[in-house]
Amino acid sequence: MARYTSLYTVATSFSRLRQSLEDLLSSCNCNVIYGAEDYLVAREVPGNVSYSQLVTVEVLIDKAPETDEAVRMNFVVKNEELPLKSDNHCRQMFNQVNRAVSENRHWHLIESAAN
Repeated sequence: MARYTSLYTVATSFSRLRQSLEDLLSSCNCNVIYGAEDYLVAREVPGNVSYSQLVTVEVLIDKAPETDEAVRMNFVVKNEELPLKSDNHCRQMFNQVNRAVSENRHWHLIESAAN
């Protein structure tokens, strides 16, 4: 199973975050299939790759306790594909999601870490 994670701290209001995340995931060809106040799950739209390569994106949201304007998000991008190559489909989707988070105009990126 391929699995990649990243952690972001962004400056935005907690109330606008949910819609911004749904728009971001939609721009990455993913539909939100489950959502709660502090957790989202999105699945890649089928049709371009085999079923085992379809990516799931989980977003854990943590409102930073020290300020009302900062939100921490932990992204997990995974699929059932064995990561036999370093440039596999899951990695490509992970890179696309990271670019979308970094370039999103609805918030200011404060901090990021990926592995």
